[in-house]
Amino acid sequence: MFVAMKPHATEAEFQAVVEKITALGLTPHPITGTERKVVAVIGNVASVEPDDFASLPGVAEALRVSQPFKLVSREVREEDTVLDVGGAQVGGKAIAIMAGPCSVESREQILETAHAVKKAGASFLRGGAYKPRTSPYEFQGLREEGLKLLALAREQTGLRVVTEVMSTEAVPLVADYADVLQVGARNMQNYALLERLGQIEKPVMLKRGLAGTIKEWLMAAEYIVAKGNPRVILCERGIRTFEPMTRNTLDINAIPVLKSLTHLPVMVDPSHGIGIRKHVPAIARAGIAAGADGIIVEVHPRPEKALSDGHQSLTPAEFEGLMRQVRVIASAVERPIA
Repeated sequence: MFVAMKPHATEAEFQAVVEKITALGLTPHPITGTERKVVAVIGNVASVEPDDFASLPGVAEALRVSQPFKLVSREVREEDTVLDVGGAQVGGKAIAIMAGPCSVESREQILETAHAVKKAGASFLRGGAYKPRTSPYEFQGLREEGLKLLALAREQTGLRVVTEVMSTEAVPLVADYADVLQVGARNMQNYALLERLGQIEKPVMLKRGLAGTIKEWLMAAEYIVAKGNPRVILCERGIRTFEPMTRNTLDINAIPVLKSLTHLPVMVDPSHGIGIRKHVPAIARAGIAAGADGIIVEVHPRPEKALSDGHQSLTPAEFEGLMRQVRVIASAVERPIA
């Protein structure tokens, strides 16, 4: 349920609604950034009627939210959430470009990549310092040293840093270095991690799980927002299907469906979505044409020598070519590059 106030409702009238919610044993959750003051009512509202609030002074309407995901639903917030990350936007009209290597491997590698993607038009540098791998014998990342190298790349280029966090214990450390904390596909339903990320103030990019439904994905986002952090970005990165010719099956359908269901920004990861370097640009173009708010692409100066995901990483020259195509598609759908 949510309660929307009239345009000229006073602060005292709003507080009276909040106090009534609390008196009923429920939790008030103000929705920030809306054109009108709105407060979501969290808890078991089965015995509560909208009329219990509609008659209060200053209340325009009280309605039940039909979706199980409440705070991330467009029923509660009609306009898009637009995040400002160090002066770069994610969401809204502008298309955000995130690019960089799967793994931070060395000072030279991350700095070379950062300068290249910056020159091509990216606003965010992605790079893994902690790498969850299928095999425990594969490269697991440089960890804190990798975070320090990402921070150095940010200092030299001005790019905002996007990197993965894998555990609740690592959240404070990663948050010290990152501008956006990424939750990988394998952790989409790691509820302890999601709740911990709900207690920080930095943006969180939540990737779709390997077999996660759209509803499960939005419910995972709800965990973060319900704990107090509304700065969530969704990332479609492909799901596991019966098809063995590609790494994953990127769900283009999910993009317009999400845009109708939620106010949160939606990114597309074409690199993991298909897993084949020469086809990554086509999937990136498709994602933007379908309405995504941005792309996150793997770029490596020497993919053939990459310690992880070289087969799906673009070279800097290939990424520069992709950006020329992206600008054409963005113009066609009347959106600027962030």
